[in-house]
Amino acid sequence: MAAVLEGLLVPHLLPPRCYDELLLRLNLLHVPCLKILLSKGLGIAIIVGSLIVKLPQVLKILGAKSAEGLSFGSLLLELLAITGTVAYSVANRFPFSAWGEALFLMLQTLAIGFLAQHFGGHTARGLSFLALYLAVLWLLLSPLAPRALLTLLQASHMPAIVISRLLQAATNYRNGHTGQLSAITVLLLLAGSLARIFTSVQETGDPLMALTFVVSSACNGLIAGQLLYYWGAPAPATAGKKRE
Repeated sequence: MAAVLEGLLVPHLLPPRCYDELLLRLNLLHVPCLKILLSKGLGIAIIVGSLIVKLPQVLKILGAKSAEGLSFGSLLLELLAITGTVAYSVANRFPFSAWGEALFLMLQTLAIGFLAQHFGGHTARGLSFLALYLAVLWLLLSPLAPRALLTLLQASHMPAIVISRLLQAATNYRNGHTGQLSAITVLLLLAGSLARIFTSVQETGDPLMALTFVVSSACNGLIAGQLLYYWGAPAPATAGKKRE
């Protein structure tokens, strides 16, 4: 039984020395190992949550057959930022638990971008968008991508996220409501980015990654604040309905 437990925990959640400290010696106050365990656990929880974090947004768009209130420019910039994180992390061989949610957020954001074009009456443009993005992604993940370019993409995460959220905030302000923006998705993104500040420091030691999530948390907080402020304000296509 002990061997099975060790096989499950080492090296996925704990390095061998921490397995010995926490589970064999029962030294439950060993702070460095507790920090590793907390970071790994949070990372895995964030990745699992990311599988469905934007699903409420997708369902809301499909249910309304409209992406009204969502800024496509904001989606493009968010996709740029997430793609930069994925490519940079793969190139630097960071552990999947430190960035894995970006992969699933990328796929879901891509789907939302297509749906925004499709329900806006531009299906052909949406398909072209998908094809072009997948081609660029293949190049970034291939050995052909210069390391300097990937570092630049990761550095662009912060301005891209800031501009992305400001575009969405401006759209919300101009409309006087948040349209088909899903409250569940926004709050989950805020919680995930806050948790990632700790895990990026603990698992990668990369200050650029940590600062990225600090900025991301502040920007997600802005959109969450607008959701609360405009709560109950009816959108033209959803008047009288409650938000998720």
